[in-house]
Amino acid sequence: MLVHPQFDPVALSLGPVQIHWYGLTYLVAFWLFMALAAARARQPWYANAGWSKRDVEDLLFWGVLGVVLGGRIGYALFYKPGHYLANPLEILAVWKGGMSFHGGMLGVIVAMAAFARSRGRPWLQVTDLIAPCVPTGLASGRIGNFINGELWGRPADPSLPWAMVFPQSGTDVARHPSQLYQFALEGLLLFVLLWVYARRPRATGQVSGAFLVGYGAFRFSAEYFREPDSFLGPLALGLSMGQWLCLPMIAAGIALWLWAGRQTASFR
Repeated sequence: MLVHPQFDPVALSLGPVQIHWYGLTYLVAFWLFMALAAARARQPWYANAGWSKRDVEDLLFWGVLGVVLGGRIGYALFYKPGHYLANPLEILAVWKGGMSFHGGMLGVIVAMAAFARSRGRPWLQVTDLIAPCVPTGLASGRIGNFINGELWGRPADPSLPWAMVFPQSGTDVARHPSQLYQFALEGLLLFVLLWVYARRPRATGQVSGAFLVGYGAFRFSAEYFREPDSFLGPLALGLSMGQWLCLPMIAAGIALWLWAGRQTASFR
């Protein structure tokens, strides 16, 4: 049975300045997005539509705003609405933690719509470009969760070779390292599947739909191994909040993929 090594959350100290591992994982996520999105923009069907490296840089700026604002507001609305309605100013206290992927995704959708409008581009063309570039950022974030020893898994059979005790949980119970499951599923595997799928021209909206279905399905599965939030616990039908949020995501992805396939032609 393994024990979480309890890494020092501070990767580097430069006088009064402390650089946290979690912050470094965000930087890695942004760098990977830039590299992958630039490669996507060079694909013939995007290059012929006038996409450039400057567009990718602007996309990153809009995307960061969407992730931070949407992630924080989503956490407040989905997970602790009562607390934040009573203490609305605490929504701004991002240093206390609390971000929601589903909220961040909605924030990015709004940000991409604003970007598309400002550039006169189809909104789904923008989301199709970025969709395969997102999973590597998710993978990086899950490594940050593991380093911090947070979002640990549900109890596991101690005989499981990779079962792990997370002292941060306040118990000596062997648990699934669910952060690493999510790293592998919604990070690496989803990236490979989407990148391969998007190597050929697809009907506008289909790559975005595939992302919604893929992430929703992988996250829904991983939630069976992830400890539900203590202040929520399992909800209706024994599902976690994360699972309930994935269901409309999967449904929307299927609907978008089917709708896009009925449109006139692939994006070129």
